[in-house]
Amino acid sequence: MLAARLADRRGEFTLDVDLAAEPNTTTVLVGESGAGKTSVLRLLAGLDRPAHGVVTVDGRSWVNTERALLLPPWRRDVGYVPQDYALFPHLSVEQNVAFGLGDRRLPPAIRRERVRGALATAGVPELGRRRPHQLSGGEQQRVALARALAPAPRLLLLDEPLAALDLRTRGTVRTELRKLLARLPCITLYVTHSPLEALVFGDRIVVLERGRVSQAGPREELLRYPRSPFVAELMGTNLFIGQRGTPRERDAASVRTAEGEVVVSGLPGPGDVFLTVSPREITLFREHPEGSAQNVFHGPIVELVPEAPAGERVRVVLGTRPMLVAEVTREAVGSLGLREGLPVFATFKATGVTVYA
Repeated sequence: MLAARLADRRGEFTLDVDLAAEPNTTTVLVGESGAGKTSVLRLLAGLDRPAHGVVTVDGRSWVNTERALLLPPWRRDVGYVPQDYALFPHLSVEQNVAFGLGDRRLPPAIRRERVRGALATAGVPELGRRRPHQLSGGEQQRVALARALAPAPRLLLLDEPLAALDLRTRGTVRTELRKLLARLPCITLYVTHSPLEALVFGDRIVVLERGRVSQAGPREELLRYPRSPFVAELMGTNLFIGQRGTPRERDAASVRTAEGEVVVSGLPGPGDVFLTVSPREITLFREHPEGSAQNVFHGPIVELVPEAPAGERVRVVLGTRPMLVAEVTREAVGSLGLREGLPVFATFKATGVTVYA
């Protein structure tokens, strides 16, 4: 079990983070560049010292600034894979992995067994005698992981481990790495700025914004109940924050947001409420729609973004108030003649809105 409270200040940037993670799980730290993700890993690894903080792993204190306790990196049971892998070019793969064992007084036979076991766990048992320049990007990533795993750490820190890979290699390594992390008994913290990687790897997702945790929880919770615009964008949904407005007919009510009213099904309670609308709930029209649509907004198309893998669906960013993101088929884009700058009407039903406090 990892329990950490870390506070630090670097110039104008302030970090203030609470973290908890369980063994046999992967916790993903996700956020934009400069949010503090790598700073958290360096503080946990002991490469930097926090201004204030407490870190315990499996009940053992690594950091307690009030008690002037700060274990050096080599006394922390931690494995660390940096963004650039940091393999020594003059050493073989086996020697690079053995370096991860530090100056542990291990008999040579056990040391060799640890190195071979780590390479096998990382899926590259045959690469021991090669040098880093003889490896592909994916192989270098696996060797760096093997070096981190060789000491059998209780805490494994991965700093954007796929960022240096090309797109084709990244997909293959992502699948293999997900399976590997699911088997490890340690606590894994995985840093990324990619929403896809956060959802693929994260048993638990911690979102960092400007040095603070804006939301943390299981992936399903963040997908269904985002609590900040950044989290909503990360999860690919529309989010509104407002207060209960005027009750309406048929068990409906309006919610007042900063940019307009949204009609919802049911009667939300008093105080702030959160509303989410899936992009697939939104229908687009060239002319004002007829009928009983309860939420109708008008504005220009800001951007058209084809969705992977084949662009069969397209995300349409709208300059409405409130701003919306819709998702339509490629055929709908063609039949409606959608293009950037074109004014359109966007509608969604009150029953298509998820409301939560």
